Amino acid sequence: MNRTDIAIIGGGLVGASLALALQAGAKARGWKIVLIEPFAPGDSYQPSYDARSSALSYGTRQIYERLGLWQPIARRAEPIKQIHVSDRGRFGVTRLTALEEGVPALGYVVENAWLGQTLWQALDPDVVSWRCPAEVTRLQVQEGGYRLTLGDETQLDCSLAVLADGGRSNLREQLGIGIRRRAYEQSALIANISPSEAHCGMAFERFTDDGPLALLPVTDNRCALVWTRRGMDAKRLAEIDERGFLRELQAAFGYRLGTLQQVGARHLYPLTLVEAEEQVRPHLVVLGNAAHALHPIAGQGFNLSLRDVQSLADALLASKAEPGDFATLRGYRERQRGDQAMTVGFSDQVTKLFGTTQPLVAAGRNLGLLGLDLLPPAKRWFARQAMGLGTRADLQG
Repeated sequence: MNRTDIAIIGGGLVGASLALALQAGAKARGWKIVLIEPFAPGDSYQPSYDARSSALSYGTRQIYERLGLWQPIARRAEPIKQIHVSDRGRFGVTRLTALEEGVPALGYVVENAWLGQTLWQALDPDVVSWRCPAEVTRLQVQEGGYRLTLGDETQLDCSLAVLADGGRSNLREQLGIGIRRRAYEQSALIANISPSEAHCGMAFERFTDDGPLALLPVTDNRCALVWTRRGMDAKRLAEIDERGFLRELQAAFGYRLGTLQQVGARHLYPLTLVEAEEQVRPHLVVLGNAAHALHPIAGQGFNLSLRDVQSLADALLASKAEPGDFATLRGYRERQRGDQAMTVGFSDQVTKLFGTTQPLVAAGRNLGLLGLDLLPPAKRWFARQAMGLGTRADLQG
């Protein structure tokens, strides 16, 4: 029977980041880590106009710096120098700038393919091995850990199993881990856009009566669009011709970047807030979107997951016990409870506040946006939430 110390089920950005956060300490302890992933990583980075991107907070940069990975990531990371937040047709506007916050950038936008390649290439094969393409079909509790059965019926025993297999985790359901679910009755339309004017590192969060939209700066003067619309309207926008789509987007966004000239492939993602009711059991951790899947408009999901990753790695490496020790895992969960509650709450409240057209609420949020510009302490708090620094004393801005 094959055995490993830690089995990470899901070798995407969260799973690979955990392997990297653990690998130096794991090597010193003689631990072995297995990454199990259904989709093989590409052999090399391939530039693509339509590449999906992630918004990395300044706090995420600090974590990757600690792991010695930021320099290669930064080669294709577009810095967010300013964030412009507005409410279409109303007077409320606020601006956050890296200069005011005393940081080189409020965050960064990185293509997922580039980030993935950087992570995978940094893995030490003496510590981290791949089972790929492979899928875990069954998890069984046994003394001292879990037994994993893979799709080819091979089995693997481990002291610690980490579920990092995404928001629709079948294994989470198989283990009887319940979830709290709130459907937003919206879909996120994702695409890359080319404007006629340089974005100059400016990110836009624009709230409209039809739903919020974000335009984030990407390399090669592209912008990553996240446009939230309701059911059939989102489907309509995904299917209309390019000229009609750009015309509607221009009307919703305005001309702060000149004329919107090109849109790439459009993808729709139904939006639901999902939280696992259990994140740790003896010898088990639920991580990433399997633990909490957030609305993308506030850009907090992956950044929260990476803070979980760093906290979990710190807890495992500080303990003298085996990786699956329940006291160690409970300690990790308690340390992250406040960060998760505040980040999930912040994301959810922003979504609900700017997703309503009720006149009194709209007036209140406009006063709130105006107040952020007039009240430096409130603006500082908002900026620290956006930068992923709001609940972590170990991440400094």
